[in-house]
Amino acid sequence: MKNIQFILILISGFCVAQNKFEIKNGSEKYSAEISVDSCSNENCEGKATIKLMDKKTNRFFQTLSSDNLYFFLDEKQNPTVNVIQLYNEQSPLIFNDFNFDGTEDLAIRNGNESAYGGPSYDVYVYNSTKKQLVFSEQLTNLAVDNLGMFETDHKRKRLITYSKSGCCWHITAEYEVVPNKGLRKVYEFEEDAMNGEVVTVTTRNLVNNKWQSKTKKYKISEYYKQ
Repeated sequence: MKNIQFILILISGFCVAQNKFEIKNGSEKYSAEISVDSCSNENCEGKATIKLMDKKTNRFFQTLSSDNLYFFLDEKQNPTVNVIQLYNEQSPLIFNDFNFDGTEDLAIRNGNESAYGGPSYDVYVYNSTKKQLVFSEQLTNLAVDNLGMFETDHKRKRLITYSKSGCCWHITAEYEVVPNKGLRKVYEFEEDAMNGEVVTVTTRNLVNNKWQSKTKKYKISEYYKQ
């Protein structure tokens, strides 16, 4: 009976036992151990736990979880880390300072629930009072309502999202993090080519709490040569 079960597991292409991976180079502060339910030769998915260790003290820091930590494996059969590619690879763990407070935060992939079935993330920020990573609903929504994980621009202190509708309408938005208040959208760049002939490009900036916008129109054949 054991041999039959083993053959069935091989045929299915999945390993039923938990699979563990160590990530040591993704964070300045933490090393991480991922335990996920099932893996094939190309990807892993399912319920998972992420155990964080403090690199400085080599002591346990915190355990977090994901209902569906979906991710692909690289050529060495390991997960990537901190990769955010639009319409392409997005890692199971993203370490970064998302709220620009000088401490490292963590986004954990949780399935493919963002726009067009793209990667979605639960985002945790470091709370200096609790000395733990705590769930951020606003940042999580930002990573679910758009095309995958947002980008982080430390120089300008902006979070950048991308959205679209079909082939012909795209929008880029930028957000500031307002201390003790949360996110505030401050910029939009919209490209609308829905009529098939002209691209209407609208730029909106929030200046002194008022939106200022500029619109230009281009022939599609000229615009997409740029």
